[in-house]
Amino acid sequence: MSRIAVVAGGSAGVGRATVDALLDRGYRVAVLARGQARLDEIEATHGDRVFTHAADVSEAAQVEAAADAIVAHWGAPDVWINSAMLTSFSPFTEVDEAEFRKITDTTYLGTVNGCRAAMRVMDGGNIVNVGSGLAYTSVPMQTAYCGAKHAMEGFTQALRIELARTRPDLTLGMVQLPAINTPQFDWARNRLARKPQPAPPIFQPEVAARAILKAIDEGSREVIVGRSVLQLMFGNMLFPNLVENQLEDAGVEAQQSEQIDFGRDDNLDGPLAEYPSKAHGSYDHRAETTGIIVDGDRTRKALVFGGAAALLAIGTMLGRATKPASAARERIRDDRDDTPWGVDAPYYARPVEYRH
Repeated sequence: MSRIAVVAGGSAGVGRATVDALLDRGYRVAVLARGQARLDEIEATHGDRVFTHAADVSEAAQVEAAADAIVAHWGAPDVWINSAMLTSFSPFTEVDEAEFRKITDTTYLGTVNGCRAAMRVMDGGNIVNVGSGLAYTSVPMQTAYCGAKHAMEGFTQALRIELARTRPDLTLGMVQLPAINTPQFDWARNRLARKPQPAPPIFQPEVAARAILKAIDEGSREVIVGRSVLQLMFGNMLFPNLVENQLEDAGVEAQQSEQIDFGRDDNLDGPLAEYPSKAHGSYDHRAETTGIIVDGDRTRKALVFGGAAALLAIGTMLGRATKPASAARERIRDDRDDTPWGVDAPYYARPVEYRH
């Protein structure tokens, strides 16, 4: 009998790519998501190889009910992946308490709820929490999301230590992702001047799915994906003031595309039924199909033993990563007096020009 996997947040983006990767491996996959229309689409595509259950992961009772339904349908799962998230591209002062809480409840507490349900119904196997490089270095205009990813990191570490003492049959890992081309940037709430984009370099969701499979196969404590996550992780550890200065200069611009983005609906208060179930967002033309996928523990050891050479490489990567956005920032400063936005417009509201 094939193994059973659960993907919470599996109807789009990284979760959807992971569902496909698991099916290709021969798993039976249970998919949890808010949007019934996308779940129905997945069932129509894959038939009895999938089991879908509508659930808002921010509601613990719904996640527990989903876990019971999976066990009743197929039996205890071998793998449980927590991938659901919400975000808002907005200045903190414009995010009210309800909006901040919704993002936190889904992105952070959704992971907590998933782990609790998984521990109750699993006889052993792997739990994988999908994190972000933003768990190490935050960016402006996503305060709620960054806070949730930092919280996930702390929660996962604490729980992993507990499991090592009490449930050695379960492994708990975290996959730290870079900017991924997912529908998040098409449907997230946005108060920036332009449509959000994944801050380059951008990777396809299949890169993330391969990392999640690596975490399952190897029982990894942490898997790091993409050179940009290495830059964020080690840069913040070694040169935090430099990293924050660079993000102050270019962090907002790097998250904005050239497209105007006003008046559309978003998915914060509920799923957008008209958006199909797919892994990819709108940036296929800029996304890389391959990326480094490394064990976090081994990478830290390499940094320690690599010494000066590693420091030099990290400094070089940081410089390359921020140079294009910094140049765009300088162009804005030079040209802003001639724009209708005016010299007194807040920096997050000015349009950005990118040259490719």
